[in-house]
Amino acid sequence: MNMSSYNCCQKGSKNNKELDQLIPLLKIVGEESRLKILCILRQGQHCVCELQEHLFVSQSLLSHHLKDLKDSEIVTDKKEGLKVYYSLTTKGKKVTAALFNLVDL
Repeated sequence: MNMSSYNCCQKGSKNNKELDQLIPLLKIVGEESRLKILCILRQGQHCVCELQEHLFVSQSLLSHHLKDLKDSEIVTDKKEGLKVYYSLTTKGKKVTAALFNLVDL
């Protein structure tokens, strides 16, 4: 078999660059609690207290997960009074649509 046909493995190739972007994204969304957060946020924006109510994790751990999702530009936040509300970004909507469509295969 001709190995040159595997463009995703060749340094500098377009496919290799796509893999370089995909790997950190999959690490972020592949964690169970973060995946559950994304599932909840697919329904609309929620504050930390609402997310915590459904996830049964500490507020500090939840905040850590939300920071990771924000840093990956999947989730955004908006402060209203004393509460911070989280929602999916456009990228987050695309990512969750792709992920949750996988279960329909």
